[in-house]
Amino acid sequence: METSCDETSAAVVDETGIRGLAIASQDAHAAFGGVVPEIAAREHIRALDAMVRHAMQEAGVDHEEVAGVGVTAGPGLVGALLVGVNWAKAYAFARKLPLLGVHHMEGHLFGTALEHEAARPPFIGLLVSGGHTLLLEARAWGRYRLLGQTRDDAAGEAFDKVARRLGLPYPGGPHIQRAAEGGAADRFPLPRPMLRGRDRPGDPSYYDMSFSGLKTAVARMAAECEADLAADLVSDLAAGFQEAVVDVLVEKTLRAVERTGCRRVVLGGGVARNSRLRQRLAERLGSSGELYAPSPRLATDNAAMIAAAARHRLANGERSPWSLNADAALVFPGLV
Repeated sequence: METSCDETSAAVVDETGIRGLAIASQDAHAAFGGVVPEIAAREHIRALDAMVRHAMQEAGVDHEEVAGVGVTAGPGLVGALLVGVNWAKAYAFARKLPLLGVHHMEGHLFGTALEHEAARPPFIGLLVSGGHTLLLEARAWGRYRLLGQTRDDAAGEAFDKVARRLGLPYPGGPHIQRAAEGGAADRFPLPRPMLRGRDRPGDPSYYDMSFSGLKTAVARMAAECEADLAADLVSDLAAGFQEAVVDVLVEKTLRAVERTGCRRVVLGGGVARNSRLRQRLAERLGSSGELYAPSPRLATDNAAMIAAAARHRLANGERSPWSLNADAALVFPGLV
């Protein structure tokens, strides 16, 4: 089960891959320009039973064939997480099944591996979602070294807020990408945060990222053009913003590749859908590198990635205690 934000999802996986997957995306938040936690939790309560039934029917399995239960335990919206965690605990207890809480971001790594057999450690992982931006080295499943992360806004959050400022719908990522097509990315001088100055090998900021200042720069330029924020200006600002974000993400990822000598890169998270990011990374890696990105269905939040991570950990004998709770500070297992 996956209920960390505004997608309600259930899935069944086995050694062959995804047997059944159901995802209900919540439309109720569009009017507010962002996710409303209370609405998200209530929508999960309404949809989760149906998503489980649909996933099991698609998989062609019944309750007696289920070997274990995995659920997103964090990070995410606590009220939304509680819906999935309590459902999973009740189901596992009633069926006498092992239970495992899964870290949402580790799930994104497994999501890409579900579609690409070669997307397995060792690799450099770039996880870019609405709530997190992480750059890590995966030495093996369950053994990760954190190299860098955002110091403020996540990349996906910046996309959403910039889109709202430009009058584009929520969620912002797909609409920014669409508006950027044909736009002049060099029309507005937008910053590339943390790529210059003291940013050198050995400095703590060498792999870290920041998007808050970039977001503010776009807002200021939009304000200057307020009286004439025509479609071409929106397109140019969207293109410039997207290019700036991609420049930072690509440069930081290539720094990790050069430091570790590992030229295999795995993308995960909603921003992994961005075609410009995938294009630029593939170009910089060149023929000697490998890039693995999830399909749109597995880039956004889904239960298949959670089930895959849980299946791996259950196979290694891991279990979660019955005191499992929704914890926004849940430790990323194996991350150092």
